[in-house]
Amino acid sequence: MGLQWAQHLSSAVKVTINDINEASVEMIRENCHLNHMRVQGENDDSEGEELDEEPFSTIEVTKMDANVLMHLRAFDFIHLDPYGTAVNYLDAAFRNVRNLGIVSVTSTDTSSLYSKTLNVTLRHYSCHIVRTEYYKELAARMVIATVARAAARCNKGIKVLLAVALEHFVLVVVQVLRGPTQADESPKKIQQLIHCQWCEERVFLKEGSMVEENLYRQLPCDCHGSMPGKTAVELGPLWSGSLFNTGFLRRMLFEAVQHGMDEIQPLVKSLICESECTTLKQFSVPGLARNVRQECGVVIKTSEKEEDVSSDEQSLGTGKRKMQEGAGNVLKRQKSDVPVEHPAFYYSIHRHSIRGMNMPKLNKFLQYLTEAGFRVSRTHFDPTGVRTDATLAQFKSILTKYSVPTYTAVQTGDHSHASDDVKLDIEFGNP
Repeated sequence: MGLQWAQHLSSAVKVTINDINEASVEMIRENCHLNHMRVQGENDDSEGEELDEEPFSTIEVTKMDANVLMHLRAFDFIHLDPYGTAVNYLDAAFRNVRNLGIVSVTSTDTSSLYSKTLNVTLRHYSCHIVRTEYYKELAARMVIATVARAAARCNKGIKVLLAVALEHFVLVVVQVLRGPTQADESPKKIQQLIHCQWCEERVFLKEGSMVEENLYRQLPCDCHGSMPGKTAVELGPLWSGSLFNTGFLRRMLFEAVQHGMDEIQPLVKSLICESECTTLKQFSVPGLARNVRQECGVVIKTSEKEEDVSSDEQSLGTGKRKMQEGAGNVLKRQKSDVPVEHPAFYYSIHRHSIRGMNMPKLNKFLQYLTEAGFRVSRTHFDPTGVRTDATLAQFKSILTKYSVPTYTAVQTGDHSHASDDVKLDIEFGNP
């Protein structure tokens, strides 16, 4: 990612790339030379290459523990991409990050994030979870809750810009808001989740100073009344706020079009629709002439196999941040212009399909939910998932209403199938 920042923004930013492994540091330096970038501290004629058009971008490459580096100096943007979990670096990252800075966290410990090793999940994230149909969003909210607690310990709050779960990693990008007021607001969005183990209905527990006698009353389903024993479990603590910032995503789309990043644009468009909880629509970015130049990536040389760097381009859409706004203005704007948050979690249309019924196509089903007056969108967490503010009972009722029994479909094609069977019997029955 550091090479991409230097490639697109050149001398507008000062990039520092750090790794504690000597072999990785040498590979970083070699990649800098392949992309015609100068490594700080090396001689200009070390590679014997001449400048063609623009002066080289200077990149600082360091070899030390990331916690030590983040304690030594302050940064405006920090991207953490360790092997496995990033919880060991969060305290150091939030200690010296500047106000209105951005912290990007990549977690690749999918075994603990996706409920495969629950003991490691409890150890790293202090969170109790189970395997659910919405396990990817559950992992994203668990990481954000851990990030929010680490920021609060450093007297800082966070504003979530985006959270995605793709392939083998979970990426969370937050903006840092310094001050005790913001530090107090962020932990208020960390709540427990009650999850029904029969129908997989879920709801965040309401805040209150009194202990509620029956927590099942908060669930919209009636599984506790019809099923014996304990039917629900309490999960968390999890982040209960929004996972996306629409303004940030639209700026990402603007910058992606400007820099010709065609690979990332479909994902950003789907995230914008998910943040607004609307169906996919056409996006137009005014004032941009589409550039034909191949400028979306940088040359990367790896040791054994080619690494896919397109996922790291998602956090390049911020561009050059405007630092002239103070923290007070940001707080006032947040209180006055509070967008409508998207519904938490999603339902899988295949998980709740009715046996013996042919359910409608997913896009048609989204249209039916919209006509019923519900907010609805698809989600990048699950290709068959539907994010909506409808309850599971309402979701199933609409799905049942527009599903067609399987036997009717067989009856409609009964004559054609019968004739085909007769032909086959004639062909194979009379040798």
